[in-house]
Amino acid sequence: MSIKNIGLGMLVLLFSITACKQSPPPEIKIVEKTGAIYFSGYYWDYKDRPTPVGPGPNRFLGTKENAFVDSIGRLHLKITKKNGFWYCSEIVSVKEFKYGTYIFTCETDIRNFDERVVFGLFTWDDYSFKTQGNSEIDVEFSKWNVAGDSLMITYSAQPVWFSNPAPYPERTYKPLMPRRYISKSMTYMMKWTPEAVTWESYEGDTYPGANKTSSWKFDNTNITRTKIEGSQVSNPIVVPAPGDSTNVRFNFWLLNGAAPNNGLEHEIIVKNFSYQPL
Repeated sequence: MSIKNIGLGMLVLLFSITACKQSPPPEIKIVEKTGAIYFSGYYWDYKDRPTPVGPGPNRFLGTKENAFVDSIGRLHLKITKKNGFWYCSEIVSVKEFKYGTYIFTCETDIRNFDERVVFGLFTWDDYSFKTQGNSEIDVEFSKWNVAGDSLMITYSAQPVWFSNPAPYPERTYKPLMPRRYISKSMTYMMKWTPEAVTWESYEGDTYPGANKTSSWKFDNTNITRTKIEGSQVSNPIVVPAPGDSTNVRFNFWLLNGAAPNNGLEHEIIVKNFSYQPL
């Protein structure tokens, strides 16, 4: 083979090597979805409804007038009166949540809240009504329209249907706990697994705290129940499961949408929130 042919062959080989070499793939950047509020490491959106919707039904003001995070990172939720109407507040996580442990600390003295005021943390899924009753579990704080009620904490595994002539009493629990504890910082835990939901409360602002003040467990040994809304009926449920778009929410609202009997605006402060996946 001539030197010319050898050189031509080398050029062809070099071209084929460089032509087959692939450039590194472009970097994929995952952009986190953001929301109106950033609280305890998560983004949240407002619930904004100028006309009454559930729960209540109530009007919800989706602005920083009724829901905001202060300079030291605490969440404030308010019930306010504006232009002759009462407005409640609710924030909805941008992130989807699943089984795991939900923990938050409330700093507000709730003993003197009006009997129509309700504060809650709960899970919710708009698209799992049929299969899981909206994937809802709750910890709520209210006198439930009984002014003298001193047991203001309620743990629930939905569906809970109090308007039914035969309610589901096994799915909700109000722990016996001295009122002095809810006058100061309290930390609440809700652990959700396929087999059970467990609730605990602790004095102070840490979990687990030194003094456990209440606890309850709802497990899959209970009977099935259905959720009913109008003409809709869910599948039978024991422990509800998370759906594909389950989020976590804080809300502050008025029972039956009625104005507070004492005529006062209300505010609650949540120091922090955390989530540990299962």
